[in-house]
Amino acid sequence: MLDDFAPLAAITILGVLQQAYFSLQVIYARRRFHISPPAVSGNEDFERVHRAHLNSSEYFPMFLSVLWIAGVFFNQALAFFIGVLYLCGRYKYFKGYSESALKRLHPLYFSATMLWILLGLASIGVLNQLSSQYLGYNPITAARSHIEL
Repeated sequence: MLDDFAPLAAITILGVLQQAYFSLQVIYARRRFHISPPAVSGNEDFERVHRAHLNSSEYFPMFLSVLWIAGVFFNQALAFFIGVLYLCGRYKYFKGYSESALKRLHPLYFSATMLWILLGLASIGVLNQLSSQYLGYNPITAARSHIEL
């Protein structure tokens, strides 16, 4: 049974490592720009690194939730692939925002799109499961049978 969830667990671990990396970048930026805690302002370069970290941290619980729900209820391989794309987008977002506020936009839109896709897959998967369980009708199986005709 645990083997069934290894891909989702791997993406989760990669995401946690990515969050740790972003946290370390904030620590390094504090040292580089001489911003002592608890201050979070005073240097625009530091503020961009700090905001990139906070923004990524704010989205992380949503990402994990829809990743796992999409993987369990819809398709694990597809959720894994989109999860990889999301993490790549978040990395580019962090790097871009650290350099310039304008460089964050394209990766932000890309990673947000991946998050919306995961949310859509998770919703379809859960609705399909509820329909199967309580109505005795599996819309995904029905759609597949119509497509194969």
